[in-house]
Amino acid sequence: MNLSARDKQVIWHPYTQIKGAVDAIPIVKGEGSYLIDESGNRYLDAISSWWVNTHGHAHPHIAKKVSEQLHTLEHSIFAGFTHPKAVELAERILEKLPNQSRVFFSDNGSTAVEVALKMAFQYWSNKGHEKNKVIVLEGSYHGDTFGSMSVSARGGFNQPFEQFLFDVLPIPFPKKGEEECTILALKEVLQQDGISSIIVEPLIQGAAGMRMYSPEVLEELFTLCRERNVLIIADEVMTGFGRTGKLFATDYIETKPDLVCMSKGLTGGTMALGLTAATSQIYEAFISDDKLKTFFHGHSFTANAVACSAACASLDLFDEQQTWDNIARIEIRFAKFAEEMKTTALFADVRHIGTVIAFELKTEGESSYFNNKREDIYNHFFEKKIILRPLGNVIYFLPPYCIEQEDLERVLKEIKEYLLSGLIDKKESINAWND
Repeated sequence: MNLSARDKQVIWHPYTQIKGAVDAIPIVKGEGSYLIDESGNRYLDAISSWWVNTHGHAHPHIAKKVSEQLHTLEHSIFAGFTHPKAVELAERILEKLPNQSRVFFSDNGSTAVEVALKMAFQYWSNKGHEKNKVIVLEGSYHGDTFGSMSVSARGGFNQPFEQFLFDVLPIPFPKKGEEECTILALKEVLQQDGISSIIVEPLIQGAAGMRMYSPEVLEELFTLCRERNVLIIADEVMTGFGRTGKLFATDYIETKPDLVCMSKGLTGGTMALGLTAATSQIYEAFISDDKLKTFFHGHSFTANAVACSAACASLDLFDEQQTWDNIARIEIRFAKFAEEMKTTALFADVRHIGTVIAFELKTEGESSYFNNKREDIYNHFFEKKIILRPLGNVIYFLPPYCIEQEDLERVLKEIKEYLLSGLIDKKESINAWND
């Protein structure tokens, strides 16, 4: 029995409707921008395996450091104990986040958000204030635990659990040309009492379709909240570690968040790890003779030494100029391609920032994760050995930074050709392309 058949007998896969699901592809090796299956087929990983693989698969430097760590210390309890790699990682992250003074370890992006929300709620409670309202942007996605679902858009992802989620204060997503509606809505919401915090995905809403907004809007949102003494949570789980062209999306603005959530690219995609960075102001609110003001949160694998080693190795690569040269190379090429595509009539929208480019296709029905165009797009590119996991009718390209220029050009060429081949009237499509 091959690996796919064995998988089908024992594994429940994420975000997959079981009925009619195709057999899982048996990946046995990773190499740079490629995943390789047990038959030797090579698939170009054009989405960095769910946005985590910043430096490519099986990076030799990260592999070496992880191997060394496994021969030294694999894990230790973290309540009342510490270890060198946890301290090193915290020191190096805080050097890059000047507004923060402490980091709290968890296991993934959802738990990093969960920690931030709990810190924000308990911060106000510890200070004797009842503040339990959270401002969110419509269309947000922050994870799949109950707190992170509560601050995410309500819909298909969390509908069965809606009765268990706490209420939030949504404001409109700042669509291009409609930013003032968002600002006015925020000003109105901020008149309410009892607001604990605001949480946003800075500059890019990932699962909503790679929807993007400007640093100027982000700056104004944060400034208004800071003026009203509302804690600011930046969910940098996807946007962090170079995705927007800077190490963090909030590096584009002056007003810094109070809490920063990190995961995905934190370890270069090598290990599961989450971090929540907090300001001194928040940290000090938990220092008390009252034991009930303790932050009672933890994970069995908190600050796992192997994962911390992988994260430190990933930061080594971010300290190298070559990584930033690769990010700039991708960013420049995407900017040029986005401009080219915007001159056509084939898209509802083309979006780009840093190493992320997205194309919202004109289709029948609502533009959403559940748009029926998704399967057609996925299958088309998979046949060409390119892994693109579209968000409904939104094609996005989010490669590892090590992607070779030839592979970068191949994916862009295939995207372009897909659009032309997908239109019924080829002559009309070509004219649209040239308009």
